[in-house]
Amino acid sequence: MIPGEFEYHRPATLADAVKLLSELGEEARPLAGGHSLIPMMKLRFATPEHLIDLGGIGQLKGICRDGNALVIGAMTTQHDIIHSADIAVHLPILKETALMIADPQVRYVGTLGGNVANGDPGNDMPAVMMALGASYRLEGPDGTRDVAATDFYQGAYFTALEPGEILTAISIPVQPTGHGYAYEKLKRKVGDYATAAAAVTLTMAGGKVAACSIALTNLSETPLLADAAAQAVIGTSLDDAALKAAAAAARAVMSPAADARGTSEYRTHVGGIMVMRALTRAASRAAA
Repeated sequence: MIPGEFEYHRPATLADAVKLLSELGEEARPLAGGHSLIPMMKLRFATPEHLIDLGGIGQLKGICRDGNALVIGAMTTQHDIIHSADIAVHLPILKETALMIADPQVRYVGTLGGNVANGDPGNDMPAVMMALGASYRLEGPDGTRDVAATDFYQGAYFTALEPGEILTAISIPVQPTGHGYAYEKLKRKVGDYATAAAAVTLTMAGGKVAACSIALTNLSETPLLADAAAQAVIGTSLDDAALKAAAAAARAVMSPAADARGTSEYRTHVGGIMVMRALTRAASRAAA
């Protein structure tokens, strides 16, 4: 199908973009990579009267170190993340996850900000951000505020963004040297949304798990932080009993919808398997 008519805007500064969003109100939508919004417009699920293209705003692009965190501009592409030396060293799970998103053509244009901001439960990066303890910088007509990734997602396509606000940057704590990480994703074909996926970061000490974070993709209306599952493995050597306990705790918080990817029961079952696989692979990467 063909989208409805709209007026196109390409502001050169963030201030101009915020002003446009504020003035145009609910009939305006910001445009990042466009891989979520444009298909919805073609199907007439979204019919904005104004598109505000953020692609011309240089300050929304790039990766920089800020103390003990990496700050990534919202318009930084998945391709940029894959080829960033800082990401590879300090946040390698981002590179691993970005390589599982769609295909190279999409990754050249698709942005990190777009992936985390629109509240699609099938997007891969939101759960990873929750596992990493990331926070989002939001800028709007009333100023700037920071919201933790764990507090940002309120329901499918519902987030903490207020009218007129733009997600401008993502701040992620640098992970400790020698940490383990893994993003395990079950999908029907290359480039598809996850049937179920799990992100894990952990540290090991003396052959046992010293710290752990687990988050889940596409297993509820929002990404999920599986705290009880992470607690189940801390202090263990990740033996079979610990892995099964983590999987059970993770399944307890899942509530996936039945869809073309499988029944709710099937997706919950394989979600637990993704948790066990991610834990095992993360531990294999961690320094003792």
